[in-house]
Amino acid sequence: MINVLGQRQQDLLRLLLRNKGGLTVDELSRQLEITRNAVRQHLASLESDGLVAPGISRPSGGRPEQLYVLSDEGKEIFPRQYSWFAELVIDTIRDDAGDEVLKKRLDRMGERIADQLRAQNPPGANRQKQVEKLAKVMEGMGYNTGGATVGEGKPVIEADNCIFHNLAMKNPDICRFDLALMARFTDSKIDHQECMAKGGNVCRFKFSPKPKTSS
Repeated sequence: MINVLGQRQQDLLRLLLRNKGGLTVDELSRQLEITRNAVRQHLASLESDGLVAPGISRPSGGRPEQLYVLSDEGKEIFPRQYSWFAELVIDTIRDDAGDEVLKKRLDRMGERIADQLRAQNPPGANRQKQVEKLAKVMEGMGYNTGGATVGEGKPVIEADNCIFHNLAMKNPDICRFDLALMARFTDSKIDHQECMAKGGNVCRFKFSPKPKTSS
């Protein structure tokens, strides 16, 4: 995400990343080699975007100097390479315990996350409402869903990106995590109609009532 910002703002954020205690306008001005007014303009823009926040005031010989720091959101825009670690964990489980154990663990992980999310998001009045809640949750996870729609009389979520795409291309079983999460969160049967990891243009999921079990 940092690449969508202008070069000066990228440089400013990188300076704050390296200086965890924060920097003053004067310090940023010197290191960026731009005017103090230009620094203030960049800080105002970045602060309005939630990427920078005022830190503590540092005592000086006269008026205290205001420090500026990266916000938590600002720290998150820098790339983090989690995929190699996730791939290592998946390969280790598969090598040590086999494919079936890996599948069961991915299912259980998805169900656990769904239980946590359900506790934070009270159930909707019906399946459509619950799927709409799930779409919002998925947006927060990084999916671009555009909300929940209706297809063939049933709720549908369609995402035009996959947050696990590279990992899923190498380990298709990773999709089980998402499917288990969705099924548990909405108490539904999930039909994975299209999958980007399998060559689809989107990831499409249709939600149906779970089959009734005979007593």
